[in-house]
Amino acid sequence: MTNVGVVVADLAAAIAFFVELGLELEGQAAVEGRWADRVVGLDGVRVDVAMMRTPDGHGRLELMKFHSPAAVSAEPKNALANTLGIRRIMFAVEDIEDVLARLRAHGAELVGELAKYEDKYRLCYVRGPEGIIVALKLNVFLLSSRIRQRPAKSRNR
Repeated sequence: MTNVGVVVADLAAAIAFFVELGLELEGQAAVEGRWADRVVGLDGVRVDVAMMRTPDGHGRLELMKFHSPAAVSAEPKNALANTLGIRRIMFAVEDIEDVLARLRAHGAELVGELAKYEDKYRLCYVRGPEGIIVALKLNVFLLSSRIRQRPAKSRNR
């Protein structure tokens, strides 16, 4: 997979949200022309695109704001987690409470609650731009093993 595309109404707000999550803005471009019309199956396409790169450099999120034809809203706007189709994008984080606080400043709201799965993960779903569900995952096992593996400070004698 090379990227996941998300259509948004407010491109700047969506970029700010995903930057807060740790993604990096790789570039922005205006896209239009007959080739774009043929690819997406719409006439008169004019869209601004922002490509976001994940911190590990392996994944991309393509944010798109359609100027023409106007974007249409999916029904229902805030679809439940069991609605058919792409429902969420998941990101691994190192400090889930900190990320939640930062995303809330950008309008994110918890869908359910922050929960622990066995002794492996802490997980939650937040509702992001355009109602997208963004899942956050903290790997508790890896975090605790990193803490255990930190070398003891050497003592000068």
